[in-house]
Amino acid sequence: MSILEDSFSSIHKKLHNKELKVSEVVDASFKRIKEVDNQVQAFLTLDEENARQQAEKLDEALANENTRGLLFGLPAGIKDNIITNGLRTTCASQLLANFEPVHNANVMDGLERAESVTIGKLNMDEFAMGSSNENSGFQTTRNPWNTDYVPGGSSGGAAAAVAAGEVSFSLGSDTGGSIRQPASYCGVVGLKPTYGRVSRYGLVAFASSLDQIGPLTQTVEDNALVLGQIAGHSKSDSTSADVPVSDYLSSLTGDVKGMKIAVPKEYLGEGVSEDVRNRVLEALKVLEEQGASWEEVSLPHSQYAVAAYYLLASSEASANLARFDGVRYGVRAEQADNLIDMYKHTRSQGFGDEVKRRIMLGTFALSSGYYDAYYKKAQKVRTLIKQDFDNILKDYDVIVGPTAPTTAFKVGEKVNDPLTMYANDILTIPVNLAGVPAISVPCGFSDGLPVGLQIISRPFEEGTVYRAAHAYEQATNHNKTKPEL
Repeated sequence: MSILEDSFSSIHKKLHNKELKVSEVVDASFKRIKEVDNQVQAFLTLDEENARQQAEKLDEALANENTRGLLFGLPAGIKDNIITNGLRTTCASQLLANFEPVHNANVMDGLERAESVTIGKLNMDEFAMGSSNENSGFQTTRNPWNTDYVPGGSSGGAAAAVAAGEVSFSLGSDTGGSIRQPASYCGVVGLKPTYGRVSRYGLVAFASSLDQIGPLTQTVEDNALVLGQIAGHSKSDSTSADVPVSDYLSSLTGDVKGMKIAVPKEYLGEGVSEDVRNRVLEALKVLEEQGASWEEVSLPHSQYAVAAYYLLASSEASANLARFDGVRYGVRAEQADNLIDMYKHTRSQGFGDEVKRRIMLGTFALSSGYYDAYYKKAQKVRTLIKQDFDNILKDYDVIVGPTAPTTAFKVGEKVNDPLTMYANDILTIPVNLAGVPAISVPCGFSDGLPVGLQIISRPFEEGTVYRAAHAYEQATNHNKTKPEL
């Protein structure tokens, strides 16, 4: 068994008992990448020289002092829209193919304090716009469970790298399900924190009122450990919430006695495959056997979530992506007679089709004469969706349902059908619109592909989400099954 399949606490113990060196853990990561990444294609950029130098320094530090945190020496993969000082950050776009930042995102500072080791940057849908990883400007990441299938998106590289055992954990971003949906497809644990729980400073913005950074790991406990290191208030980020960070590990009691679970009928209705529905019902039975109770409820405005989301997210994207003009950073088109031509050529050559589609949709929704009809109305629908969650979570501890309506689909199967692709996020999007925390944990398989269980709770109650997820994980063995590459 690979070292990287061990839990964080197990690796931590071996490092401190001098049974293992950080350099050996990092070696295992690069060895695994060389073995399988030609099939998975999760990484866009590797930082091997710096990672090995850091591993040597950490080995020296450990020889002199034994008190180190649980992320000490662990290899991490970082989604390529999170700024990393001196390490190429492309957002999987040809427009940023040559961009090397000169500062770190806040979350990277958190990982540096925890003394984890950054292995490299992970593939994604360009500027986080997509649900399958097929919109990358460089390569298509494959699902480790079956490389004919997509890993999900936009954090497909982040989920695939963890599932394939290339890194101990990864950081992704979630705008409409982009951590949870690939976590579901790849059979790993992925959390979208409450909006404002993790600083967005240094995250290249797609939709500023929706984006959140979160961890992908093999277990719930490991996920809670990573969140504890990256969560917290930042003065650099006006959307960062000044709310104390809980001890998430203390929530992992394995006890859900008396927990009240709401199951929205909309989450098990039309469009959800029979196998996925059955896996979720089996998971609810497991939680029932542990002392929880569940009831069917309704989130009536969820049916409007996809339409509202794509109007709002595209509108924000059209504003955020205006900065990519070839003037300040990134690639610049050479054949241009004047400034306007340079803007046009740079953007038409640098942006992919999906990014252009969303910019155009957003610009239309914000334009004079259409703002009230589309953008403003979508904001009102967002408020109704948030009120639905608030009303349900007054009476219940968590909301439970599938993460995605189906398992992963084949590469190329939906790439020319954007509306079907958008509908694939129907169960994750409402959570982002409401700003509440949600996790996806493995809950079984359908035809050899993983199924994800989504657990949602009140704002800043990630501990409650972890409590339910951990109790379910401890009662099952789904996370112990690994793909064979």
